[in-house]
Amino acid sequence: MESQTVQDLNAAYGIEGHVSFAVDPGGLPMAVIENPLATAHIALNGANVTHFQPRGQSPVLFLSRQAIFKPGKAIRGGIPICWPWFGPHPTDPAKPQHGFARTSLWRVLGVAANGDGSTEVRLGLRDGATTQALWDHAFALELIVTVGQALSVALTARNFGPSAFSCTAALHTYFAIGDVNTVRLLGLDGVTYVDKADGDQVKTQGGDVTITAETDRVYLDTTGPVTIDDPALGRRIVVSKTGSRSTVVWNPWIERARALNDFGDDEYLRMTCVETANAVNDVVTIQPGDAHVLACHIAIA
Repeated sequence: MESQTVQDLNAAYGIEGHVSFAVDPGGLPMAVIENPLATAHIALNGANVTHFQPRGQSPVLFLSRQAIFKPGKAIRGGIPICWPWFGPHPTDPAKPQHGFARTSLWRVLGVAANGDGSTEVRLGLRDGATTQALWDHAFALELIVTVGQALSVALTARNFGPSAFSCTAALHTYFAIGDVNTVRLLGLDGVTYVDKADGDQVKTQGGDVTITAETDRVYLDTTGPVTIDDPALGRRIVVSKTGSRSTVVWNPWIERARALNDFGDDEYLRMTCVETANAVNDVVTIQPGDAHVLACHIAIA
């Protein structure tokens, strides 16, 4: 597939006052959205929304200062797309963690300046020799990112093959916070979760979620919003979702942060992940010709 150059992208899809294209720190194309409501960056490497900032607000998404921008490498921060599997491959641990969507180069399919002042960017990824070597199915992914006072991200997976396939996924969103020690996550009280940091034990959440140690939890059978209450920044971020019955909460904490080469030793203090997911028992099966949409909506309350 022929690559899209920044020059070609600007000629075909640039919209003054809304979207232009530049190179990311690794030299690959990215969309730069600057409209009356917000700014955002979308790396074509992984279709990762690496930056979102409503006018008058501090950045909503976290991006590590040590993030690696390199072909075939996942970007540490923003909204990596985990697909067609979440976490390790279910039967082959040699295959890449979280699938291949977050390390593939996506194509721009279209852009739009909406009447409400927001900007829409559509990206796509199709199966090919590289993906078929890892996952032998015919598919098309489309990501629609809408940047306004809020951020909406919708991932549509379509099955173009002759038989059904099953997949898991996540919009692995990293949120920028003021201080992890004071943050509370609201909306998960009473929900059953799998504690990945404690031997996959099944537990029940009591009260608001607070982060005081390495945290890696998959909350099950939950479809409602999660609110990030951040007193250090004086704001609340509301994460709503559709097409998902699982929510992942992740923070590497001290030792894990030190072990990651693309993450600063102290950066665990200023981020937490609240992920819109299809994980654990929330497996999606897509019949031939059908599609599934996994979407999140991120707003400052």
